Amino acid sequence: MKTFPLSIGTPDGLLFNDNVERIIVRSVTGDLAILADHINFVTALGMGESTVVLEDGTRKTAACIGGMLSVMDGACHVLATTWEWKEDIDVERAQNAKNHAEALLESKLEGKELRLAEAKLNRALVRLSVAK
Repeated sequence: MKTFPLSIGTPDGLLFNDNVERIIVRSVTGDLAILADHINFVTALGMGESTVVLEDGTRKTAACIGGMLSVMDGACHVLATTWEWKEDIDVERAQNAKNHAEALLESKLEGKELRLAEAKLNRALVRLSVAK
């Protein structure tokens, strides 16, 4: 299958830079896959599981928590707020974050505090889902 260059970075630095067959991510409007020869494209990323299919067909899975994806002249660039490969996810930490967020939500928060607690819960759930 045809490949294209993909780079994945976070504010902490470059995490991945190689040719791939496909990347599947969750955008703010739904899941999408980028293949070779994709038109120029830019979208905001949501929270969810992402998959990179390497040249040899193997798959690498990650938890992506927001960011931007762009395709320009055949090259795809992902700048994620958070990108954690499945094998790097600390399951105990994610479970603790989930439990903490659930406890916060039980305390009848309102407004900004409620939205922050919901976001914390969603991030923990994404990590736990990917880590399975």
